[in-house]
Formats: sequence, structure tokens, C-alpha cells
Amino acid sequence: MMNLYGDRGNVISIQKRCEWRGIPVEVVDVRLGESIHPTGCDIFLFGGGQDREQALLADDLSGSKGADLRSISAAGGVVLGVCGGYQLMGSHYETADGEKLPGVGIFDLHTEPRKPDEERLIGNVLVRIPLEDGSRGEIVGFENHGGRTRLDGAAPLGEVVSGFGNNGEDGTEGARKMNTYGTYLHGSLLPKNPWFTDRLIETAIKRTDDTFELEPLDDGVEKSAFESVSARVRRG
Repeated sequence: MMNLYGDRGNVISIQKRCEWRGIPVEVVDVRLGESIHPTGCDIFLFGGGQDREQALLADDLSGSKGADLRSISAAGGVVLGVCGGYQLMGSHYETADGEKLPGVGIFDLHTEPRKPDEERLIGNVLVRIPLEDGSRGEIVGFENHGGRTRLDGAAPLGEVVSGFGNNGEDGTEGARKMNTYGTYLHGSLLPKNPWFTDRLIETAIKRTDDTFELEPLDDGVEKSAFESVSARVRRG
């Protein structure tokens, strides 16, 4: 349901970058009405969707599934939500018709509909992310959303270098809490940003083996593609 703009590519990217290193992967689709905890998964991914899909998911997440996701996030589990999935990880999402859909409540944020005189926020985006060692990494993607997300205390994933981000006003993009990430970047996000993919993989595995070190891959082609896209986005 939540697979707008090829967000399934994020699943494929994690799967392939693990398999290329000899790390076995099992992909589990969690459907409406199904529980999360028995899956035993290490990484949880939400894609994007439109109001209809979000309304169905909001209802599905209102019970034990949402509670399970909150506990997984609070325990340091790896969770990534993109666009509509990201919006549902906040306190609530208001549709264009004025209906307030309850969110999971992982992030302290909410999303408002665009006003009649406001445009959709569409285009390529470049985001700078603070890293634990004090340096900054960059990710690129594509955004297309009408909703304006307001951070009510949540920490942003990063700052917008080029593009709109959460609301086109405050220069923030996405949100982060421990190992849980939310972002508006489609594109797909992880195939375009292999270093960020590896960050999710390594974080997930280190939760059970803190001595684990991810074997490097030859990312020459990926880095060249990233540099080409990021340079184009920087130029506006």
C-alpha cells in the first residue's frame, strides 16, 4: 500500500547490500491487521502513500501495531518512514478535508494540509545530516508533498541545502529519534545514498553483535552517481 515513487527500492537496496556481503536477508511484508512483534525483524520500513492509504493505515496503527512500533523505536530499533509513512509517525496528520488522522506518536511533530494559495513542495532535494563524530553527511532524493510538517520538539534529520524539506520555511528536513528516521525523500532514498543504507544495516546488526564491522563495498559507480545528482541539485 505504501509504495509511492518506488519506495520499495529502499527494501531492495538493504537486501542487496547485505547479500553482496554474504549477510542473509528475509523480507517480511506486514499487512493490514497483521501484528509486528512476531516477525522478529531488525529493520522496519514505511513507504509513502496518499490520503486514502494513510487513512487505512492510521486505523490499523491505532492499536497494538502502533504500540509495538513505539516500543521498538524506544528500544533503539531501526525504523525508517518516508513521506506518508513519516507523517504517520508523528502525533497526527490532517488531511486536505480537515480530518485529523492519529499518528503513532514516535516523533513529537504534526502535519498540516497546504493552504489553498500554497503550492505542493516538489523537486529534487539535498540534505545535510549531522553525524556522531561531528562531521556531516549528505543525502539526495525527490520530494512531492502538499502537507507541511511542523516539528513540535522533534529533532530534524538534517538541514536543507537545496529543496523544501518539512515545510519549505524553517530549513529542516525529516526527523530523527535514536535509530528511528523520518524523511520526505523518495527517489528512492537508499539506492541513491548507499552510505545511509549501510548505516541502517550496521546499526541493526550491532544491536545483537556490538563487535560487528560492515565490510566495505566498491561503491565507485554509486558515488559517481551521487556526486552528479548532488551537483545538479546544488545548482538549483
